[in-house]
Amino acid sequence: MLHLCSNLHFSIKTWSFLFIFFILAFYTTVNYHHNSPPTSLFYFNTFISSATNYTLATYLRHLTLHPHLAGTTPSLHTALYVKSHFQSLNLQTHVTNYTVLLSYPLFSSVILHFPNGSVLSLALAEPGFSLSEVVKPYHAYSPSGSAYGKPCFLNYGREKDYIALGANGVKVKGCVGIVRRGGGLSRNEMVEKAAARGVQAVLMFTEGEFEGGVERGTVMSGLGDPLSPGWGGVENGEKLRIDDPLVMQRFPSIHSLPISMKSAEIILKSLEGPEMPYEWRKSLRCSSSGRLGPGPIMINFTYQGEKKMATVHNVFAVIRGSLEPDRFVLLGNHRDAWTYGAVDPNSGTAALLDIARRYVLLMRLGWNPRRTIILCSWDAEEFGMIGSTEWVEQNLVNLGSKSVAYLNVDCAVQGPGFFPSTTPQFDNLLTEITKKVNDPDSEGTTLYERWTAANRGIKIQRLSGVDSDFSPFLHHAGVPSVDMYYGRDFPVYHTAFDSYNWMVNFGDPFFQRHVAVTGVWGLLAFRLAEDPILPFNYLPYAAELQILVKVLLIAVDWIQQFLFFRSCDEILLFISSLVFIYHLQSLTFFSET
Repeated sequence: MLHLCSNLHFSIKTWSFLFIFFILAFYTTVNYHHNSPPTSLFYFNTFISSATNYTLATYLRHLTLHPHLAGTTPSLHTALYVKSHFQSLNLQTHVTNYTVLLSYPLFSSVILHFPNGSVLSLALAEPGFSLSEVVKPYHAYSPSGSAYGKPCFLNYGREKDYIALGANGVKVKGCVGIVRRGGGLSRNEMVEKAAARGVQAVLMFTEGEFEGGVERGTVMSGLGDPLSPGWGGVENGEKLRIDDPLVMQRFPSIHSLPISMKSAEIILKSLEGPEMPYEWRKSLRCSSSGRLGPGPIMINFTYQGEKKMATVHNVFAVIRGSLEPDRFVLLGNHRDAWTYGAVDPNSGTAALLDIARRYVLLMRLGWNPRRTIILCSWDAEEFGMIGSTEWVEQNLVNLGSKSVAYLNVDCAVQGPGFFPSTTPQFDNLLTEITKKVNDPDSEGTTLYERWTAANRGIKIQRLSGVDSDFSPFLHHAGVPSVDMYYGRDFPVYHTAFDSYNWMVNFGDPFFQRHVAVTGVWGLLAFRLAEDPILPFNYLPYAAELQILVKVLLIAVDWIQQFLFFRSCDEILLFISSLVFIYHLQSLTFFSET
């Protein structure tokens, strides 16, 4: 009996154990997906769903409370704001400082002298803004000096424009040139081409400006600090002298100033002389006499500026990769602005801050990217991509060998329409990402659908220009790059009207375009940092190279036929022309716009 009870007790214990084990095994199996670590798709979707337009608007509002020209105290305050934001998210944060040569205005005046003896001083400051806060319109690195001469309209200041002027009997030597922005030339090129023809000074205006706004900008050629060409301008580091020929060739040889379209109209209406070419009159959006000049009015032009050393601040946040920490995915945006900078560049800065917030949310849910992500906030871009170029020059070897990609956003939101530019291996990935982001202007539509409908297919530009912080990464370090923005050609570019009020009234009232750009930017970096195999597709690259090879072969065939039927003198003239054209293209490629 005792033996039977003992066997019964053993059986009950055994079956109880087996029953509990079965229940645990069943529960674990049924709930496997709930208890397993979240997948990349989960984090991907969480990034999309965590967007808020209110948060982006708050960031932008704070960034644009004051103008923050590089090298000034308010610019330092915006750097500290970005730094404190990264630190509040517990991201690894650091600041890299550089001592560089910047340029600021001291005094400027443009006085018109009319044949009847009357005198008019043009208003160079924008109406409604205090010059104690907003910097007076000027061209950075323009040499100081004065000029007195008759005005002459130079159109865009291109080679063919000077040919047209000559054909109409207009002599520009000794004149004050009136030039409109555009035509594919940088400010530096416009001024230097005028100087080469004996023009004394240049007044530059932009058509379609907003309520008398004036477009500030740099007229220095090239990228980076002129005193440390090719190496980082670290504090107490080696510097060239400001009168070194390598430095002086970066600056124009004649003076220039930006003026409003309203001021330009006063001058253009007063011109006499030959009639403008029909193409010029047809495309000119401001009022004029339809004449080229010179004169008969006279312009007394004076500009006084100063070039001085200043400290600029690049701010970084790092999310270290778990499996490939020495491979970098970089997201960059510059922070400095000519004035308030709501569009240029702080719509992009607000997006960068929001990407940091959303990445940290994913990290709190368990995400850790495979590769390292670096969020970069650049300084002094407006002076010639100085902050980013100095950092690239200082870290050139590491960036060239370890960077996966550099993703740039500058003027993130300017208006309607999506406009990306990439090196070709990003084409497929970018297209795929746009299918996951809602279009900000059409409910129930993806960004991809609206984008392709507007362009009758996929339209991705190439990064052939030198006009934002992708330039040192792509052209100096050879890092695959992306640059993108929503909208283009906004009318308050580099003016005092580039403010938070303009953004909420015109650019993006509900901040949904900010949400769209932030989504594409953040998801591109997510995929590049997370995918086990980098999602590059080089077939578009190969296809584009094949097209260029065909164009080259056609050109070579044409040249061979041309040379076969020409004399030696004609051949030499032709070769000289090719060298001259190549030189012009090189200047265009390496100049700042």
